[in-house]
Amino acid sequence: MKIVAVDHVQLAMPAGGEEEARAFYAGLLGLPEVPKPPELAARGGAWFESGGVKLHLGVEEGFRPARKAHPALVVAGLAELAETLRGAGYEVVEGELQGRARFHVHDPFGNRLEMLEG
Repeated sequence: MKIVAVDHVQLAMPAGGEEEARAFYAGLLGLPEVPKPPELAARGGAWFESGGVKLHLGVEEGFRPARKAHPALVVAGLAELAETLRGAGYEVVEGELQGRARFHVHDPFGNRLEMLEG
């Protein structure tokens, strides 16, 4: 037995935040929304997928954002994405990790995301 891949990452969000999620994840990050399976759609949330990247947001009662735990997404055009996010009013905290450009940003719900140059 061995683990061979990560299928998806799920983040939590508050109830009713689907439009904000779409504006951020699809609108700003460019991850297309995909339909949730019918048996899960009634629970709320939204799924965003592009190629091998699958980021799912699920509604969590008593929601609290992930401030430390985070997915790290590889981005072609990191500087352009940073400017897009800044232009939309998001705080982008730039840095470097082992010689690789990166930044952190929080989604509309306060979940931390790391973006790495790809």
